[in-house]
Amino acid sequence: MPGADATVMVKLHAGFALRATPKGRDLKQRFEKRLVAITTAHEDVLSGGLKGIEKESLRVDFDGLLSMKGHPAGLGSALTNRYITTDFSEALLEFVTPAFATTWEALQCVCDIHQFTYSQLDEEMLWSASMPCLIPGNEDIPLARYGTSNVGRMKTIYRRGLGYRYGRQMQLIAGVHFNYSLKGEFWPLYRQVLGVNQDADQFRSDQYLGLIRNFRRMGWIILYLFGASPAFCKSFTGAEAGSMKSLNADTFFEPHATSLRMSDLGYSNQNQSKINISLNSLDEYVRDLKAAICTPEPAYEAIGVKVGGRYRQLNANLLQIENEFYSPVRPKRVTRSGEHPTAALRRDGIEYVEIRSLDINPFDPAGINQNTMRFIEAFLIYCLIEDSPKLDADSLAEISRNHAGTAKQGRDPDFRLMRNGKPVTVKAWGREILSNVVAVAETIDRHDADTSYVDSVRLMKNIVDNPDKSPSARLLLDLEETGSSFFEYALALAKSHSDYFALITPLEDARRTAFETEAAESLTRQQAIEAADDISLDDYLQRYFSYC
Repeated sequence: MPGADATVMVKLHAGFALRATPKGRDLKQRFEKRLVAITTAHEDVLSGGLKGIEKESLRVDFDGLLSMKGHPAGLGSALTNRYITTDFSEALLEFVTPAFATTWEALQCVCDIHQFTYSQLDEEMLWSASMPCLIPGNEDIPLARYGTSNVGRMKTIYRRGLGYRYGRQMQLIAGVHFNYSLKGEFWPLYRQVLGVNQDADQFRSDQYLGLIRNFRRMGWIILYLFGASPAFCKSFTGAEAGSMKSLNADTFFEPHATSLRMSDLGYSNQNQSKINISLNSLDEYVRDLKAAICTPEPAYEAIGVKVGGRYRQLNANLLQIENEFYSPVRPKRVTRSGEHPTAALRRDGIEYVEIRSLDINPFDPAGINQNTMRFIEAFLIYCLIEDSPKLDADSLAEISRNHAGTAKQGRDPDFRLMRNGKPVTVKAWGREILSNVVAVAETIDRHDADTSYVDSVRLMKNIVDNPDKSPSARLLLDLEETGSSFFEYALALAKSHSDYFALITPLEDARRTAFETEAAESLTRQQAIEAADDISLDDYLQRYFSYC
């Protein structure tokens, strides 16, 4: 392994370097040696990893009220359309891109889906923020509907159960998911670099789990850099909303918050605090997730499962299905028809990771931009290559504290993260992380012959050094300067985004035709699924949960 290459690497990102402890220097050297070995053996193996986006958006009318209309007919079947589906509510659209090798292709696809969707909306637009619009009480929020098939009805029952368990309002909080996998040729090369003699699927799964553990350790930085939900409309009465500070008559806020969406107000809620899913091996992860799906929970038993001939939830266990486990990051594999996600993981191992802690960027019409994607890609590669010890109870408690603290008070100058039991500032740890992420960015840029990935890291360094540059700070500053409520501000942004998609270059005929064809064919696929059902819903659910 050429020592000179490692020296050059350090000089290239010296602007991010920090004074490190002996242990810290040793870790950094191991990371850099691995990075140099990987890129020396195959210069472009870290570029071109597959990236996909899932972006949620509430449909609202022009007054900013939650839509009560059914799924737009021109979007086809929410059950089977590959690009446009729904999440919790009929009003909560979810846009899904295929996986692309470049951030530009992924972003273009997200924009195309937005543009096509706008063309199918009837006097409606898409909400611009993660925290919801002016919303009604729980019972008046419509659940998503997927037709009369057993699988479609099961999806609606699952959502009804979420409403009973957590409240329907909380389920209207929207976000962006970033799906990522490294190129196939990376894995045998990395196995050689590490000198590991292990089954290929097992090796890939172990390494992805290492990435996930490091993401959990350092993922607070995603909330800090990209969190954009420090305030919300008082019509949202989720858990602990009453304890929030009032910015004005219609707006709750926390002055130093980054992402209230990812706080105990939103998805990191207390109802799931007792669910511990191991990330130390794939077998343990699958075991724990299945156990949670099969373990009764007294509070949910009190709700009832089938009451008066109508399902309130799929079961009365800690989790109804795997997707109910709200984690900032998940190991994933594409499932076959009717296959459980845990069964897919056990079959062939982890295929990609899903990052779930991104707020919608209210300042971008598509809710995400290329700089965000580039940074996260480089950050995930760093999380993979860096040492990733297994997590014990103390580590998990520290991770939870850092996550919750950053979400609610991350920009407070007095806030301290905990690292191995010792306090550390956001700025100190953030700079250290970025000094390693920029090394990954440099290797990607060398292949692409530009500086786009390094530029994205430098933008994030500016936010770490200047918290007032963060999206959360910018949003609060705008609210204070304009005197607007959160609702008024987000509504104005939604209208500007609607205008943006109306004014940009129209979709190419081929793209529009592709979306229209998919919408029509999705309806045919849904009808075929409904026609193929040959057992009752009760029998279908009993069979689905037969492993419990």
